[in-house]
Amino acid sequence: MYSAGAYFADAGRHVEHRVFVHHIAPNTVSDVLYKGTLHGQGTRTVWVGDVLIGREASGTKSYEANRNLVLSDGARADSIPNLEIETGEIEGAGHASATGRLDDEHLFYLQSRGISENEARRLVALGFLLDVIGKISVPELEERLTAKVTELLDALETVR
Repeated sequence: MYSAGAYFADAGRHVEHRVFVHHIAPNTVSDVLYKGTLHGQGTRTVWVGDVLIGREASGTKSYEANRNLVLSDGARADSIPNLEIETGEIEGAGHASATGRLDDEHLFYLQSRGISENEARRLVALGFLLDVIGKISVPELEERLTAKVTELLDALETVR
């Protein structure tokens, strides 16, 4: 089972995601990836990912991750990955969470190619979310979501 999500939260918004994966049979696989961008004063996101590997789920492989890109001051991301394992016979299980700001080296590289600082910030943020959107197997939906994310990023006064 593969589950992915991409979200964009702007000024004053509260966005919350809760994911629950319950492995109940042997040799099952799950991979969960959620990525979000936050921009604006008072923006808050909460991501809670719960994975339960039951007693009968020997041979299970499971991984969950949440990544957040903070584009401005005043935004806050909370990420709570939880993993409960009831059997000692699994292939592997893990979880991760990371929240950070734009990488200065990425921005410098783009600016050294003649791209303005603000446009470089938008491109990095777009690429961050396209990592998830690009995995959609329905081209029309992928195109619509890419256009919407681009529209949201373009509407920002500055991506800082």
